[in-house]
Amino acid sequence: MDQIHIESSAVIEARPEKVYAILSDYRVSHPAILPKPYFTELTVEKGGQGAGTIIHVGMKVMGVKRAYRQVISEPEPGRVLVESDAAAGVTSSFTVDPLNGGQHSRVTIATDAATKPGLMGWMERLFNPFVMRRIYRKELQQLAEYARK
Repeated sequence: MDQIHIESSAVIEARPEKVYAILSDYRVSHPAILPKPYFTELTVEKGGQGAGTIIHVGMKVMGVKRAYRQVISEPEPGRVLVESDAAAGVTSSFTVDPLNGGQHSRVTIATDAATKPGLMGWMERLFNPFVMRRIYRKELQQLAEYARK
């Protein structure tokens, strides 16, 4: 199976600690920044804060509904948060880097996903990066707005 890599970054006018706290809070903050109508659900199965959390995410993109069960890890606590769904072959990461002496943050959302074989896989490799980057830009915009509160 082929893989695709999709990412988008933005500068957020908030300290890295605040941004990371928003991203790692799967009960309140993280659900608040997910763009609708693409994200239809985020429920916490276990935990709720950072590593060890297990979430269920529902998405509807281009009329296609998908459900993911993601396990959260923190390979670099305070900087990198990873959501993995081994069954779906999808891993997404949120990387928060300090800017301007720690007054601002650069946030990068990146996803690596397995694609289907044949024509369907070709279509996924063609369309998914475009659509997902648009979703990530909206999510980063909502993160910036949420961080200003």
